[in-house]
Amino acid sequence: MRRTALAALCLAVAAAAGVTGCLPGGSKADSKPEEPFAGLSGSEIAERAMKATTGASSLRMRGDVYDDESDGMIRLDMALDKKGTCAGTISMNGTGKAELIKTGDTLYLKPDEAFLRAQSKGDSKDETDAVVSFMAGKWTKTKVTGKDAADISGFCDLDTVLAGADEGTTDAERGATTEVDGVPAVVLREKDGKEKYTAYVATSGKPYLLKVTSSSKKEPVTISFTDYGKPVRAAAPQGKVIDLDALGG
Repeated sequence: MRRTALAALCLAVAAAAGVTGCLPGGSKADSKPEEPFAGLSGSEIAERAMKATTGASSLRMRGDVYDDESDGMIRLDMALDKKGTCAGTISMNGTGKAELIKTGDTLYLKPDEAFLRAQSKGDSKDETDAVVSFMAGKWTKTKVTGKDAADISGFCDLDTVLAGADEGTTDAERGATTEVDGVPAVVLREKDGKEKYTAYVATSGKPYLLKVTSSSKKEPVTISFTDYGKPVRAAAPQGKVIDLDALGG
C-alpha cells in the first residue's frame, strides 16, 4: 500500500516509541521571490525537510505517540543523537513518569510510583507493592542487551527513531506561513487514505521539521522537534544505582 512521507514519519516515531514518514506535495505555489521557499511546491519543501531532519546529528523530541501494544499514548520528552545517547522522560497515558538516560551500553531508568503501578497491571497487589517499594524514585541500570532494555533503548537512537522517514512518495500541499514556538515555519498538509497529516518546516536556516501531527483517531501523533545539532547532556546518575542485571532482573 502506498504510504506518504508524513504518514511514514509519524509511523517511524510511533514505531520507535512503540515514526516512518511521508509528507504531502502539491502543485507549485505562486510565491513572490522574497517569500520562503519561493517557487517550491509542497512536495519539494517536504523532500528538503526530510533530508535535513534525517541528516541531523541530534535533536529533541517532545509530544505524544500512540502505542499499539498498550493501546495507549506515550508522552515523551527526549534528547537523542545518532550515537545512541539519550536523556529525557517518558510516561504512559499521562500516568506517572520515568526519567531515562542511555550512555554507552548502559540504560538508566528512574520511575516514580505512579509509573510503576501503571506498568504493573495484571500483577498482584503484593507484587506491585514490592516493586514500588524497591524501585520508586530510585535509579536503576541495565545493559542495553538486557531482555527489558531493547524496546526502551530504541527511543535513544536517532537513526532508529527516524528509520524510513525519508522514504516514500510525497504529495504535500503547501499552506500558509506561521510560527512554531516563535520559529517562522511553512505549513504542509497531506492525506493518506482517510488520515490527515500536518507538518511545519522551518523557513530560516536549514529546513528542519519543527512539528508533525496526525489527526488519526486510531494512531494519533503530535511531536515537536527542537535543539537540532545540540549535544545530548547524558551522564550516569550519581549516588546509589540499583543494578538490575546483578539481581537477574
